[in-house]
Amino acid sequence: MGRNLKTDHRANRFLAALEPDDFASLEPQLETVILLRGAVLYEPRDPIRFTCFPHDAIVSLVDVLEDGRLAEVAMFGREGLFGLLSAFVSREAFGRYVVQVPGTASRISLDHMQEAIRTRPSLQQLVLAYNEALLAQAYHTVACNAVHPVEARCCRWLLSTHDRLDHDALPLTHEFLAEMLGVQRSTVSATLRSLQATGLIEQRRGQIVVTDRGGLEQAACECYRKIRSRFGRLLPGTYT
Repeated sequence: MGRNLKTDHRANRFLAALEPDDFASLEPQLETVILLRGAVLYEPRDPIRFTCFPHDAIVSLVDVLEDGRLAEVAMFGREGLFGLLSAFVSREAFGRYVVQVPGTASRISLDHMQEAIRTRPSLQQLVLAYNEALLAQAYHTVACNAVHPVEARCCRWLLSTHDRLDHDALPLTHEFLAEMLGVQRSTVSATLRSLQATGLIEQRRGQIVVTDRGGLEQAACECYRKIRSRFGRLLPGTYT
């Protein structure tokens, strides 16, 4: 990861939502880093050293099975943070953290973040709200992967990525999307062709462009709306 860039840490909406005094307590310890596409930030049980707040990058937490297959558990973007929930006791990564969309992020040492949480009640409350929203996201994702068809899950995933970016062109490949959905590449290719045929997306080299956001929402499963609603209730203004 590159570092020492000059960017506004409040490009991350969790940091932007902090009380001024809480943000001021963290700001001197924050540094900006570059997250490269496909970079693995942690492997399962790696020691966690930093809490990261993405700006325009998106990071996925995936479970790595013994046979090498992957299953996405959670997604992190500008609405929140990663490198904290599993660090309260074990300080070990739950699974593999991989960058799905490159960009920048703010980061702070885990020790500094935990000290700030201990001493600043309003920061602690916002962290607890985010943790509850994140657990709800993981809960709905598990149920979604178990019972909903691939096309509906794909629409949910595209919408979740779109929510975390300021443009319609999502820098995603068929291979990566297949890994995140836990299906064959050929299945993803067929699904995306169907979505393009109905005018919901347009495929370009290395990109999937959202052309009909409303249509994607109608085609997505209920899990997308449930996750978004939970974030909206617990963290007003940070998700969208």
